[in-house]
Amino acid sequence: MDNFTSLLQLTLGFSVAFVWTFRFGNVVKEFSLFGLSDLTRSLVGVSKIALATLIVAGIWYPDLVQIPSVLMGLFMVAAQYFHFSVKNPLVKHVPSLLLLALCVVLALSAN
Repeated sequence: MDNFTSLLQLTLGFSVAFVWTFRFGNVVKEFSLFGLSDLTRSLVGVSKIALATLIVAGIWYPDLVQIPSVLMGLFMVAAQYFHFSVKNPLVKHVPSLLLLALCVVLALSAN
């Protein structure tokens, strides 16, 4: 189980980091579509990257995993809300929904 949860932690952490660094142009478009400010986007980005870092660090320090997983999950719930609010097609919901599922598994499996 430890290898599986470590894999989930790496998947979640690197997925978030990838989106907020290499796919930042898409993030800018989505936040604009959602009607959110640049400041909000920046705060969300910094928070998500910090939480992703804690989740990955949780491989070596398991006590770090549960709270960041719950907080990241709340960001993913918010993402679902905004995708629904602008009536995005279901395919746009899938990434944040999968990451939400990872957050739930990690939060429930944390010590």
